[in-house]
Amino acid sequence: MIYRVFYNLLCGVITVLCLSLSAHAVPWQNLTGEQLEQKLAEKFSAGEYSSKGADSCLMCHRKDEAVMAIFDGTHGMMNSKQSPMAGLQCEACHGPQGKHNRGGKEPMIAFGTDSKLSASAQNSVCQGCHNDPKQMAWHSSTHNLEEVACADCHTLHSAKDPALDKLSVNDTCSSCHTKEKADMNKRSSHPLKWDQMTCIDCHSPHGSMSESALNKPTINDTCYSCHSEKRGPVLWEHAPVTENCVTCHNPHGSVNEGMLKSRAPQLCQQCHAPDGHASRVVQEPGMDAFGGGKSCLNCHSKIHGSNHPSGSLLQR
Repeated sequence: MIYRVFYNLLCGVITVLCLSLSAHAVPWQNLTGEQLEQKLAEKFSAGEYSSKGADSCLMCHRKDEAVMAIFDGTHGMMNSKQSPMAGLQCEACHGPQGKHNRGGKEPMIAFGTDSKLSASAQNSVCQGCHNDPKQMAWHSSTHNLEEVACADCHTLHSAKDPALDKLSVNDTCSSCHTKEKADMNKRSSHPLKWDQMTCIDCHSPHGSMSESALNKPTINDTCYSCHSEKRGPVLWEHAPVTENCVTCHNPHGSVNEGMLKSRAPQLCQQCHAPDGHASRVVQEPGMDAFGGGKSCLNCHSKIHGSNHPSGSLLQR
């Protein structure tokens, strides 16, 4: 009887040992994203940073041009206390080295499309330093809610980050926002396609307290920052103008003159129908005498508002 008990106990110990060994034997590359994040959290807790800093990393990575390019940009500046390279160097962003270069090839924090880490896990590293007021609305922003990682837009190992360069930021945005890219190449548009104006002139990619991540409190305030002549106040106001510019205009571009969503009179007749004009020859909107030339605007030329004493019909 005693031998059977001893035998069962021994089998139990062997089973536990085998399970433990098999768990440790799982290759790092086979771990799921959640398992990898847990392992990296354990590495952070251990805090096994390299005493040689970047020199330890460059023993293996010095031939990789994409890695060495870090020294051409802000993040690789050794003489700036705000640069990670002046502190923990590579490990400031990629985490403690641990046994990464000692046979085990323990994983480091990786960024970008090839990373197994979630967008929030990657972004938490960036936000450790980039926590200024410009990022205050990030957590409620569309980019964050759609799980966009900082590294999806920003390139850190380079002399210039395309997302921060006025000549390339539009390409960065339009690589995802394809509908807006199509609109900005239509016949009537803001000069976005020539990089004379950028997406971030109007929008904050890190989120804002306004709709559509606008830099200004409202859409009209955004438009008025350039089109100040439309601001008013005026004696005779056109209601849709004071309410919302995008009621009539597509700010990213349109096939119609003045970036209008549709041409007059169809645009006007969305609100002004029937308008009581005696010269109308057919009932269908847009299929009458007002369909030629500038249509309604032939007479109602002050469509954004008028200060003329007799301008109640926005004609002068």
